[in-house]
Amino acid sequence: MVAVISTGHSVRRILLYNENKVSEGCARCIGEGNYPMEAGSMNFNMKLNRLVRQNALNANVKRNSVHISLNFHPCEHYPVEKLMAIARTYMEKIGFGQQPYLVYEHHDAGHPHIHLVSVKVRADGSRIDMQNIGRGESEKARKAIEQEFGLVRAQDSKEALRPVPRPVTAGRAEYGKTESKKAIAGVLRFVVYSYAYTSLAQLNAVLGLYNIRADRGSENSRIFQSGGLVYRILDRSGRPVGVPVKASDVAGKPTLAFLEKRFAVHTAAQLSEKKRIRNAVDLVFIKGCPSPAGLVVQLKKQGIDVVLRKGDQQVLYGITYVDHNSRCVFNGSELGKKYSAKGILERCGETANPAQQTVFHTACQNTPDPDARGNTAAVFGPGSAGVWEMLSTPLWQPDYLPRELKGKRRKKRGKGQGGNQ
Repeated sequence: MVAVISTGHSVRRILLYNENKVSEGCARCIGEGNYPMEAGSMNFNMKLNRLVRQNALNANVKRNSVHISLNFHPCEHYPVEKLMAIARTYMEKIGFGQQPYLVYEHHDAGHPHIHLVSVKVRADGSRIDMQNIGRGESEKARKAIEQEFGLVRAQDSKEALRPVPRPVTAGRAEYGKTESKKAIAGVLRFVVYSYAYTSLAQLNAVLGLYNIRADRGSENSRIFQSGGLVYRILDRSGRPVGVPVKASDVAGKPTLAFLEKRFAVHTAAQLSEKKRIRNAVDLVFIKGCPSPAGLVVQLKKQGIDVVLRKGDQQVLYGITYVDHNSRCVFNGSELGKKYSAKGILERCGETANPAQQTVFHTACQNTPDPDARGNTAAVFGPGSAGVWEMLSTPLWQPDYLPRELKGKRRKKRGKGQGGNQ
């Protein structure tokens, strides 16, 4: 089980997000805690008023709303009774057992998960301190609940039933199906806080998997000069459709200034996360890579998406790796010259000219992948692996380096032994 905790200024907005999912048929309210009546007997205003009135007991608490998602393994499909028991136990262990809260079961992702909506103000007007609650109370609660209810452990990366991590296909934004602002807000709520990225281009590499792009406009545009940002929904060809939505109008206000703070937080990405991608790429070449398309096919089997950035004439000028295991995003140049677009082409025996790029683009588009769908920025998601691949692909460990990639050890000379004898 994985728990994700976020706070906000408006409990109404959080509650409305979940209720909209219910009206769209993507979720249902399965229970409540510390309410005077059952959730099924209450309308929206009754659910909201209980939370708003308790928040009103302490007007000094600005970020007074709490939104928690408990995410389970794709093989874990539990009845409502067990989900509610897990929710009650979790809230009790993190100090929210006496708070009013609502529980929603969502069906808009590739894995089972529930959302909990609550407030930080206690019944006596005091504030619940949530400083480091994720690493403290929540982490302890998660481990205890996994053992008590027999859940798949979040840290057990060697679990046989664990599938290759991949983006949530059901959460993609599709123009015309739902309101643009709702669709964009739903994707951003997950991506912005879940992935580690250090630039707008890296963020767009992940958002592209969900048919969304963050756009500053041209350098001469009023949006760019004022430091603004808009979000656009993309069609299957990667072209923007519909009216752009201002970042300040989206729930959570993921503006450029907000994202730049996230960039700074993610700059110190762990070396081990880079090692995993480097090792995955190198092992493909050790086994023998017939073409760049073969590389992306092998990487997607290990949960690594490859996003190719091309110019107006389909000339490849950049490559971005999205690792869904660690949820880290890296440009090829950040990993080293060998992993950049030019380096990959050279290792595959190709040159960076437009003719070769056209062959590369065509080969990658013909790779069977339901996630690509012909996007301009070719995205390659994880695919199914055969029995041989499943048995031969090594499991990754943070400090693991394949034997083939290790250099030869130099023998130590004893004292008094010179180099020339």
